[in-house]
Amino acid sequence: MAGERVGNLKIVARDERSVTPQSEDFSAWYNDVVFRAELVDRGPVRGSMVIRPYGYRIWELLQADLDARIKVTGHQNAYFPLLIPQSYMQREAEHVEGFAPELFTVTHAGGKELEEPLVIRPTSETIIGEMMAKWISSHRDLPLLLNQWANVLRWEMRPRMFLRTSEFLWQEGHTAHATPADAIAETMLALDFYQDTAVETAAMASVPGEKTPRERFAGAERTFTIEAMMRDGRALQAGTSHFMGTNFAAVFGITYTGEDGTAELCHTTSWGMSTRMIGGLIMTHGDDKGLVLPPTLAPYQVVIVPIGRGEQAEATASAATELAATLRHAGIRTHVDARPQVSPGFKFNDWEMRGVPIRLELGPRDLAAGTALMSRRLSYPQPVAAKEAIPLGAAPELLATELAALQAMLTRRATEFRDDHTAVVDSWPEFVAAVAVGWALALQCGEPECEDEIKAETTATPRCIPLGGDPEQGPCVRCGKPSAYGKRVIFARAY
Repeated sequence: MAGERVGNLKIVARDERSVTPQSEDFSAWYNDVVFRAELVDRGPVRGSMVIRPYGYRIWELLQADLDARIKVTGHQNAYFPLLIPQSYMQREAEHVEGFAPELFTVTHAGGKELEEPLVIRPTSETIIGEMMAKWISSHRDLPLLLNQWANVLRWEMRPRMFLRTSEFLWQEGHTAHATPADAIAETMLALDFYQDTAVETAAMASVPGEKTPRERFAGAERTFTIEAMMRDGRALQAGTSHFMGTNFAAVFGITYTGEDGTAELCHTTSWGMSTRMIGGLIMTHGDDKGLVLPPTLAPYQVVIVPIGRGEQAEATASAATELAATLRHAGIRTHVDARPQVSPGFKFNDWEMRGVPIRLELGPRDLAAGTALMSRRLSYPQPVAAKEAIPLGAAPELLATELAALQAMLTRRATEFRDDHTAVVDSWPEFVAAVAVGWALALQCGEPECEDEIKAETTATPRCIPLGGDPEQGPCVRCGKPSAYGKRVIFARAY
């Protein structure tokens, strides 16, 4: 059924706003949600996305949280050029080889062919390395702690909104240190930023760990990651932190003079988290009704729907505006949906699709009773009453408590789902069964040929060696050779 149009606003029929059930087609469900909740639209260039205001507000809230964590530890924000001379990329062979298939290159400008092609940044190690070499001369200049909020471009063969787009937004931290120990400590500090943001802010059940050698970032000595489980059992790499050793320092001449007057190479790090976290947020919490947003990242934590006609409508709208002002003063992000051209039922479904944590209905009877009807977007583990009357005078305190409880509930639900879908396996049949629905914790030999066989037969890859895993040795789950990492490895199908 097609939607009708009122003025410039298209009123979408109910069946157009419904989403494909997750159990039927998780990928279709995801696409339905990101577009129908008005988070994104497709850009004019293949693989690009337009982040709409509601989606961008989620990013702003996530960005503000992470930015505060970065700054409080002494890092400073800077900005580096979008265009990088091609020769910079070619100076670090392993790095350029890793990114070569994804590069966008500018060959003409001002109507003329450029003497040297320019690469649109896929990441900024090279240009920042060049600047670090200029800015660092003495041990007194260390550590140099930089962070950049920027966009990057990487050609994407199979685009998916937020998860894999040719252009995306992110932060990238880059630091230089006098010793490898200092650089490793920084690498782990950045990983803590991401783990804390994912768990405390996004209510995700992510696992921090180290990537296997084959999964390392191009040019890094060690790569660490946080991996989160989505509601289809797949893994999402939600943030990475890299110890670069002296690889980039040697190429770009990033040196310092020590106290003894000797020139030494710096040890560098890089780390990043991007808008793919929004995709992770959607797939961690969403359900068949649409988005489910943790209160910390909800553009509106509470939406008030005034109900009534004629004089009653004026009274409830005025009361809703007054209540919203009170809630905002208490630090609760609140919106009044006073759209006259759509029904209350449409509004309820619309905000349910958009994942608003709490909805308040305010009608004439509610006003007379000094209450509002509260609806929660989600309850767990047991359903609660669909609607609950709360006193208007106590609304700020009650809603603040309710929002905190919802945040904690989402974290608990995500953790229980991850644990319920993670299996410790010792045999190949157990492994195959585990990765079909979730994660497998398995011993593995670490040989690339064995990883290739595992991926070919199951599409699962080694996601990380969990930092909290217990030491363990034994035969590889696939080939029977001795395990290589001294711990079990998380294997999963991944985004």
